[in-house]
Formats: sequence, C-alpha cells, structure tokens
Amino acid sequence: MKISGFSMAKNANKLYYPLKQAIMSILPIVDEFVVAIGDCDYDDNTRADVLSINSDKIKIIDTVWDIEKYSRGTENAHQTDIAKEACSGDWLFYLQSDEVVHEKFLPIIYNRAKQLLNDKEVEGLLFNYKHFWGDYNHYHRSHAWYANEIRMVRNDKDIHSWESAQSFRRIPNFDYVNYRQQESTYKLHVAQVEADIYHYGWVRPPHLMQKKQKSLDTIHKGKATADKIFDAKPIEFDYGDLSKIPIFKDTHPEVMKEWIDMFDWAEKLNYGNKSVPNREQFKHERPIYKFLSFVENYILRKQIFSFQNYILLDK
Repeated sequence: MKISGFSMAKNANKLYYPLKQAIMSILPIVDEFVVAIGDCDYDDNTRADVLSINSDKIKIIDTVWDIEKYSRGTENAHQTDIAKEACSGDWLFYLQSDEVVHEKFLPIIYNRAKQLLNDKEVEGLLFNYKHFWGDYNHYHRSHAWYANEIRMVRNDKDIHSWESAQSFRRIPNFDYVNYRQQESTYKLHVAQVEADIYHYGWVRPPHLMQKKQKSLDTIHKGKATADKIFDAKPIEFDYGDLSKIPIFKDTHPEVMKEWIDMFDWAEKLNYGNKSVPNREQFKHERPIYKFLSFVENYILRKQIFSFQNYILLDK
C-alpha cells in the first residue's frame, strides 16, 4: 500500500498557517507529500518553510493563482486538484494548511487504510474534527461547526476537490473550472476512521486573524469587495468571550510544540472579563445553534440536521 499526502498554500507563512507542522504530522505514514505552492508575496517564506523540513518525500509544485477565472473560493479547489493529480499513491491524504494530525492517530489511520485497501466500495475515509478557537486551550463542540470531513480519498481521476476545497466529490468528465457545480456530481461512499483532525485555522494573533479573513474574502468575493468590507472593520479580530467555549484538556500534536510556544496574545483575548457592545454574534453564539449543540452533545451524542457531503458506509 502506498499513501500520498497532499496540500496547497499561498502566503501561508505570513498569514500564520502551520503548513510545515501539517506536513510533518503525517510524513511518517506517507510515501510522498505533494504541495502546490502559489505565487506568494515577496515577503512570504512558505516555500522556504516547506523546504526546511528537509525530506526527500516532499514534492513542490509552483503555481500561479487566478481568482478571476476561479472565483467564489474555487481557486482553493483548483489548487487542491493540482496537488492531488500529481500524487501516485493508492490512498491520498489531504490536509489543509491549518490542519494537523496527532501522532497517536497515525497507526490507526494507516491500519484503517490498509484494512479497506481492496474494498472498492469505499471511496474515502471520514475523520472527526476538533476546531480550536482563539487560543490552544479552547475548541468548539457546536452545531455551527462541521464534526466530520473526508480527508483520504482513492487515487481516482474522477474524484475532485469540491466548492472551496472543504471536501471532495466524484465528478465524471469534469471541466476543471466549475468546482461549485451540483449537477452530475456524486457524494463519495466513505468509511469512518476513529482519528481526529486538529483544525487551527482560528488560532492566530488577532491582527493576523483579521488579515486571514480579508484574504479569504478576497478569494471568495474579489479584492474590491474585500477591501470595502474590511475598511469598515477594526484592525484586530474579536474572538468574543472564550469563557463560553469548551476547554481542551488533552494534548496537542508533538509537531505543534514550537508553534504553540509562540502564543503571546493572551492579553488581547476575552476570557469573560470584557464586554464589547454591539459586537456581531458568531454563528456558534446564536440561540438556535446553542440549543442544537446542547441536544447533540448531551442527549443524542451525535450531530443532527447538518449537511453531510458523503454517504457513510457501515464498515
């Protein structure tokens, strides 16, 4: 069995994405790791960060982004497909630039992939998610956040990244442009793997979190719209009251140690000691989502009424 890892990035270094840590987290169980690196800004060191891993498993593809041709976030999917199609493994393990795997899950993932290697009904593997928020000690258990997502797929030319690269679908005869198409796309048949993806996309110094948000809006809405939106916003992102967010009591991946040691923005966070009037509520703060989260976490022990971009098999 051969496993390929793959990812894509642009300006990951200057926007505080732990891409290097993401790659390193699964390097022990992959035979290669392909990363498509876009045309980064002159003051970004993403390429150098990846090369500093110093592994002959890593293959870099240099790309140029075109958010006019691939609008509404689909350049993310396009770049993901570029990396995917350069992979040679039987299984392809996708990690976004802010997703990291704990070393305790590596044997579980490898053994599950090996167990299902010849079961062709299974087109992908479904992972659990932990979404960290504000700092490394708080994470979401909320209906507002996706609880699972596909992160391993078979090396099949008809399986493509979909929409803005959160997930995958089977798209026969794909034109490699319309990544948001619904017609003639098919949800993948997946099996669960009891392993977590640690998502650190919402853990940054507040000023860099705001820059990251603007970058995402630029990709999804265009530069002019993003400029207008963020001209009216403060320089720093407000994470809200972290005392209302569940506390994480487990360990983080070992590869994240040096990254976590750089945490120095605690004084800018609200641990229940500040009140910001008229702040716009986050989705997870709205009453309906808080009610659904309570039902899911303490009564049903599963998520309900959530969109699932997969068909889960009993395997």
